[in-house]
Amino acid sequence: MNKERINTTPAPSLTILYDNIRWEEKALFEAAKKKGINITMLDCKALSLKLEGKRDDILSNSNVIQRCVSYFRSIHSTSMLEGLGYRVINSFETSNICGNKLFAHVTLRKNGVKTPRAIAAFSAESALSAIEEIGYPVVIKPTVGSWGRLIGLLRDRDAAASVIESREYMFPLYRIYFFEEFVKRPPRDIRAIVIGNRVVAAIYRYSGHEEWKTNMALGGRAEPCFVTNELEEICLKATDAVQGEFVGVDLMESDEDGLMVHEVNSTTEFKNTVRVTGVDIPSLAVEYSTGARNR
Repeated sequence: MNKERINTTPAPSLTILYDNIRWEEKALFEAAKKKGINITMLDCKALSLKLEGKRDDILSNSNVIQRCVSYFRSIHSTSMLEGLGYRVINSFETSNICGNKLFAHVTLRKNGVKTPRAIAAFSAESALSAIEEIGYPVVIKPTVGSWGRLIGLLRDRDAAASVIESREYMFPLYRIYFFEEFVKRPPRDIRAIVIGNRVVAAIYRYSGHEEWKTNMALGGRAEPCFVTNELEEICLKATDAVQGEFVGVDLMESDEDGLMVHEVNSTTEFKNTVRVTGVDIPSLAVEYSTGARNR
């Protein structure tokens, strides 16, 4: 008589580290539950770590998906967890680079990824001179920030001088001046989701009414984007450059230079990508993070 085999392989485990629960964190949790994965939701704001401790003293799960919105919580908690022997997706190196627009630009360019022209300066006087080199209109960006906040389009010297003057009274981080050329393009950009070595889905993000920025938080709309060989190649090249594992790559279609990358997101939002493409990104991310398939 054939006896039924009993699967004694322990279920994989996963921790989602967050500081704000969005649709994405809920979707990752539900995907893990459906696959029988031992899933833990951990609020970074409640986390304390003994840096001389042992890994098992902190968490029971060795795989961690880093989902903190705060750049500073993200890089510091990731550094500590990696120091204790945890695997964190994305790594400290990736999160540190992606969370700083200047760091990301330098890294992408160094690795041959096409990006908009950019220039940086470290005082109000040198900032105005720098803009003259790149030319108006120009986009000013904080080196650290998200959702399109504190990003402005400067059309002339008067506008630039006014914005820069206000930045001089802000936190020192905002006195690191980072400018990008205003790329002539269709009124949209592309958000591509990369998991491992695959571009799993992409969308066009169109600007909202009388808004030049394409952030969905600012009223933009999304449509599916077919993943061409060219799009896949540049996205994977950008992901490799920042050593990413689960990232969102944002691209523009320059009228003159074609596809170029303007940002890589290490805690990418993907709600609208799932909604318009139907691709089950949460399940793919959980599978990749734990090695769990078809459980």
